[in-house]
Amino acid sequence: MSDASTKPGGTGNPATAHLASARRTLSLEIEGLKALVESLDGPFSAAVEALGAATGRVIVTGMGKSGHIARKMAATLASTGTPAQYVHPGEASHGDLGMITTGDVILALSWSGETAELSSIISHAKRFAIPLIAMTSVETSALGSAADIALILPRAEEACPNKLAPTTSTTMQLALGDALAIALLEKKGFSAKDFSVFHPGGKLGAMLKLVREVMHTGDELPLTGPESSMSETLLIMSQKSLGSVGIVDEAGKLIGMITDGDIRRNSGTDGLLSKTAGDIMNRTPKTVVPSMLASEAVKLLNERKITSLFVVEDGRPVGLVHIHDFLKAGVI
Repeated sequence: MSDASTKPGGTGNPATAHLASARRTLSLEIEGLKALVESLDGPFSAAVEALGAATGRVIVTGMGKSGHIARKMAATLASTGTPAQYVHPGEASHGDLGMITTGDVILALSWSGETAELSSIISHAKRFAIPLIAMTSVETSALGSAADIALILPRAEEACPNKLAPTTSTTMQLALGDALAIALLEKKGFSAKDFSVFHPGGKLGAMLKLVREVMHTGDELPLTGPESSMSETLLIMSQKSLGSVGIVDEAGKLIGMITDGDIRRNSGTDGLLSKTAGDIMNRTPKTVVPSMLASEAVKLLNERKITSLFVVEDGRPVGLVHIHDFLKAGVI
């Protein structure tokens, strides 16, 4: 491979040149992220505390490519428990400053720190004593100097061969925004259950369903006592069509489980139908609770190589989930 094939405008094998270009771009962006990791210090912690203390919303703003990153930051913050909104700096001076209240915190993005369109938002922050966090690469810039907290991005080489198109710089902005969001998430103790409230749709929403939202309940549950004959037990399994039956004691607590697999394993023994449910039941069935995430229950099914689980509360069966239920719900 000639040197020309790895440079912009090279004349070597096109496929090789494309791969070389992609690897060069990613390598430069990785170097930028490494520099960002090393640069994190006290202002980052101060920013997390300021954002977490907001009684209103986090107002994220930026112009151009920084604006696109700011929109993503606002969306990530909002979906992870920190109310946030993007405000376009160009529209701010035409009435949108009214979206920013004294309970808010402003997070403003500008690589140079000299974005003219941010001036009205900076002035508004100062006038109403609204905390201003800057994300910029120039500490002495107009934005960096005006900020209460300045997150200074390390200078890094853009992946663009002309060193003009924002690439490495926006990657660092995006990553730093993610770091803020996750630090806030952890500070607030925002859980997967909380996350599901904001993500009810699509595959992610399905994965965040709880077992109680998927399980069979009430008369659908196949249950019997340990003294039931196998003919009675098989009839219950057939009627409920869930491939298993739970064995409960006189107090209604689950003491065992029989599955289709247990029936097959015992079908070759003499006198199967002369036995009771208690004779062949699995006395230590794996169970789950209603508040478990559906995705966790699926993981358990896969690990144990089983197809159904009883759902219990205080030792009593309140539901049953089958692998087919997760398929129907879109969890798998």
